[in-house]
Amino acid sequence: QVQLVQSGGGSVQAGGSLRLSCAGSGRSFSNYAMGWFRQAPGKEREFVASISYNGVNTGYPNSVKGRFTISRDNAKNTVYLQMNSLKPEDTAVYYCAAHLVNSASKWRIFVQAAEYEYWGQGTQVTVSA
Repeated sequence: QVQLVQSGGGSVQAGGSLRLSCAGSGRSFSNYAMGWFRQAPGKEREFVASISYNGVNTGYPNSVKGRFTISRDNAKNTVYLQMNSLKPEDTAVYYCAAHLVNSASKWRIFVQAAEYEYWGQGTQVTVSA
């Protein structure tokens, strides 16, 4: 099991940047693929980014590709989401999530919320025009 604690949310004007952090507990953080999702009012939870257990593989939807970057530092048990060129439509509650991988699945990029077992508490990101 892993506990996830998020930080770094806030308000920013369009075109600005924010960096979200998600710190995981435990000594097996490197056994988890990590993901970021967001949910705006009245909308379904949306995939934002994912990263493999060792940080080699990453994946993004077209809506954020080229603007957002996911990274991880397993020595610090932390995953990050760097968000640049923010747009008002990026406004949402952002969640980090963890999926325990095995030797067969460790290279996969997981894009569905249901694939993740553990979730952070969420943090609000608001982008004003």
